[in-house]
Amino acid sequence: MCIRAFLVFLFLFTGRAGLSATELQQLNFGVISTESNTNLRERWEPVLSAMAKAIGVPVKGFYVTDYNGVIEGMRFNKVQVAWLGNKSAMEAVDRSNGEIFAQMVHTDGTCGYYSVLITRKDHTLIKTIDDVFAQAKSLSFGNGDPNSTSGFLVPGYYLFSKRNVDPKQIFKIVTANNHEGNLLAILNHQLDVATCNTEALAKFEAKFPGRIDKEINVLWTSPMIPSDPLVYRRDLPEQLKTRIRDFIFGYGKVPEEKAILKNVNDLSQFRPSSNDQLATIRQLELAKAKAAVQADSSLDQQTRDARVREIDQKLEDLNKLVNGEPR
Repeated sequence: MCIRAFLVFLFLFTGRAGLSATELQQLNFGVISTESNTNLRERWEPVLSAMAKAIGVPVKGFYVTDYNGVIEGMRFNKVQVAWLGNKSAMEAVDRSNGEIFAQMVHTDGTCGYYSVLITRKDHTLIKTIDDVFAQAKSLSFGNGDPNSTSGFLVPGYYLFSKRNVDPKQIFKIVTANNHEGNLLAILNHQLDVATCNTEALAKFEAKFPGRIDKEINVLWTSPMIPSDPLVYRRDLPEQLKTRIRDFIFGYGKVPEEKAILKNVNDLSQFRPSSNDQLATIRQLELAKAKAAVQADSSLDQQTRDARVREIDQKLEDLNKLVNGEPR
């Protein structure tokens, strides 16, 4: 191949990844569906408008009805930057060319929140978590989106995998919804129990003071979950990544910006983060996978032992990462 032809070939196959920040026509910012799109637009659009001005590229919100829509959007480069939960961020990192660069910080300075299982305080059959499992065959259960950390992964492990039970097998009815949908279904007597998280409860309480304390019984609270990350595609131009980071880490310094961030998710700022944030979430996924393998009667002992050893090795590597040990 002559030099000229080779250069044309190289441009065709690498030119898109080499786009400068000024050549990119628009950034799509994905927003996971924790509540109605109307609410999410109201919360996020002021941030995206300010981002567009700061980075010199139009920024358009990408709002869908489930978490997977944002993950797949990033996979096919329809989404370049996104707010994701930890589990959905893990999916974006593993199969959508994503990279974590920031983490949310709440107004109280914490970088975490909690998954909860809720029911109504006036429910006649359910007063404790033990009542849920004792009465499960007669109850309706609202699960979270399959790519939700606090709505699905965390309660799935701590409440069900550790008890060696499957929600679909023990409850009379199982549905799936976002945090807001599950909370409203409990308040409106449409479900007996449901997953939710402390962020969603706080948002509702801010809008309707007193109702959570009066009407909602929190039956179970998880260990702390790392605050949600922001993710961008790894192949964005480096100069654009720098502009995005500069904006994100500088946002929230003046009163107007502080009010906007508080409205987004009770935030005060964003801090730098990386894919290492996912270590504890990956541990939960592997622990669930190990429990499933150990309970799978269709596997012969040799196959089961081999798969368990493979998972144990991955867990050991993650434990070293969490503890700061060399791998």
